[in-house]
Amino acid sequence: MTGQFQTSQPQALATIDHDALAHNVGVVRERAGGTPVMAVVKADGYGHGAVEMARTMLAEGVRELGVCTLAEALELRAAGITAPILSWLHAHDADFAPAMEADVELAVSTRLHLAAVVDAARRAGRAAVLTVKVDTGLNRNGVNADDWPRLLEEIVAAQRAGTVRLRGVFTHFARADEPDHPVIDSQAARLKEMVGQARAAGLGPEVVHAANSAATLTRPDLRFDMVRPGIALYGLSPMPDVSDFGLRPVMRLSGRFVNVKNVREGDGVSYGHTWTAPHDTTVGVLPLGYADGIPRTLSGRFDVAVDGERRPAVGRVCMDQFVVDLGPGSGVRIGDEAVIFGDPRRGEPHAQEWAEALGTIHYEVVTGIKGRVQRRHIGGRD
Repeated sequence: MTGQFQTSQPQALATIDHDALAHNVGVVRERAGGTPVMAVVKADGYGHGAVEMARTMLAEGVRELGVCTLAEALELRAAGITAPILSWLHAHDADFAPAMEADVELAVSTRLHLAAVVDAARRAGRAAVLTVKVDTGLNRNGVNADDWPRLLEEIVAAQRAGTVRLRGVFTHFARADEPDHPVIDSQAARLKEMVGQARAAGLGPEVVHAANSAATLTRPDLRFDMVRPGIALYGLSPMPDVSDFGLRPVMRLSGRFVNVKNVREGDGVSYGHTWTAPHDTTVGVLPLGYADGIPRTLSGRFDVAVDGERRPAVGRVCMDQFVVDLGPGSGVRIGDEAVIFGDPRRGEPHAQEWAEALGTIHYEVVTGIKGRVQRRHIGGRD
């Protein structure tokens, strides 16, 4: 016998709602007040699908795209996306030539990286479009103020030689989710100072940008020439303790029960019997586990929505499955759906609930969905 058994519905599904995405782009663009938007689609569009997210964002008025790696940029180009793309995190010995040939804008933050880009440009016989990331106080990636004058000298020489064209200067805020924190203003002042030094050296960056999601939503004075939001576009607030800003979650994670059974009072459930039934009840098994992005440390600390009712996950999360207490006399059957997280407006758990339970942020939750979870894109203009 040959062939493969096919199911009509996947066991584990991340539904990606492009209508929600379009709504979020509208919210962000309104907050940006007409300033052009670079949408960040790194890490496979924060786990949502970079190519699909980029297409909808661009259709809704986003002007440019931002990614970390060269491979992420080239994936977008291979999919036929022609909008400007900035890639900003590279090994110093990366092969920059394919990205240059694909008209990807390259960010550098050290003299070593600049030298590598210049070398690639010489070999390719074309100028690299360059952006510099400056460190204004995050003390992560980016050239700091002490090294900036020397790097400027080398950019000036490279631009005169025709190997680079400086297009942009950008930075990243350390505490933008605290919009009144003084470090934000000190970073903005340092950015302006460093841009001024570039102009004094004869370099005129066309685009200066700094505002991530939080700054885009709360600090109109920091728009500069472009804003660079990420998480807000996916419907998750960068400041969940303050406001949801009217955003709508784009990802909805669900699973279908593969088993439903009765459990007697006092019976243990899952490895180690960390949960025992307090009374006769019904439990259901959902086929997702830590291999699919549900952390084992979340065991016994989250709910799912079944027919609009919140039901607790009980016992340990396993590699491939976890158990839900459906309550005595439950009418849930094998094949029925449970929503693991989604839109609280529909009575579904929110990714932020996981973040709070785990002591992390919802970015980690949505980017962590992996393994056997299938993605289904719905809505949008198509």
